Order: sequence, then structure tokens, then C-alpha cells
Amino acid sequence: MGVVLARIDNRLLHGIVATQWAGRSGAQRIMIIDDAVATNELTKASMKLARPTGMAISIITEEVAVNNFKAGKYNDHNVFIIVKSPVTLLRLLDEGVKIPELVVGGTTKPAEGEHSVKLYQRAYARDEEIEAYKKIKASGTKLYAQYVPADSVISLDEFLK
Repeated sequence: MGVVLARIDNRLLHGIVATQWAGRSGAQRIMIIDDAVATNELTKASMKLARPTGMAISIITEEVAVNNFKAGKYNDHNVFIIVKSPVTLLRLLDEGVKIPELVVGGTTKPAEGEHSVKLYQRAYARDEEIEAYKKIKASGTKLYAQYVPADSVISLDEFLK
């Protein structure tokens, strides 16, 4: 057991993720890895309110996530990870965490003048994120874009050459 699904989503845990992706994941635990959210008690409390019934939730920093995975804390759980950036997932992979599947959901449009690539109508990636996606895919992770499970899967291969 361990990670069963990861998702890139700038809003982290919200209605679509809670009602559609969480159930599809087959996970027992949602893990939000975000340093800013994990250290902001108000935001953290509001995210916990969106937790799907019957699922545990962890809202933790990247460092805590790495340490918990190294300690085997989630070996007996199916975990659905949600992050804002593939760079976070790359760090987990570098630390030996297996991520079988990564779905790219919504991301924010970069600031004016910042170089990025439009992956599909709801997602953009900056240069360092494209490099992270390439490494994630090279690790054997199934990688695609899809906003909701009912949408068609969008291949990201053309951006990862």
C-alpha cells in the first residue's frame, strides 16, 4: 500500500476533489502537502471541513511528509496526495516514495511576463515544473491531465519530450 494517486491542484482540497477524485482514488487518507497551508491554522481548519466522510486527512509540510513516509507511517494506508506543484512530488520520489499515478487538475496562470506552457485549458507549467514532470514520468508514474473523472484524459507527452 502507500500512495495510490496524486493530484496537482492549486486549490488543493475543494468540492470536485472531495466529491469526485477522493472516491475514485480508493484511498483511506487524503494528504495535503503544502507548507503555507500546514502552518496556517485557519486555512488548515477550513480544509479539514472539506474532508470526505470516512476518510482521514493529513495537512502537512513537505518536510513532515518526507519524514513520515521514511518512517513507514503510511505503509498500511492507501493515500491520495494533493499538492500545488510537481516539484513537491519530485522530492517525495527522490526520497523513495512510489507514486503510481499523477493527474494534473487546475493550476494558476503565471504572472505577467513569467514564462510558462499551457498544458490544457485549466493548467499551466513553468519551466522548472516541466522539468519536474519529465522526471516524474521517467520514474514510471502514469501522468496525465484531467479536471474531473468524467472528462477525457489529456496526454501531456508533447510537453515532456
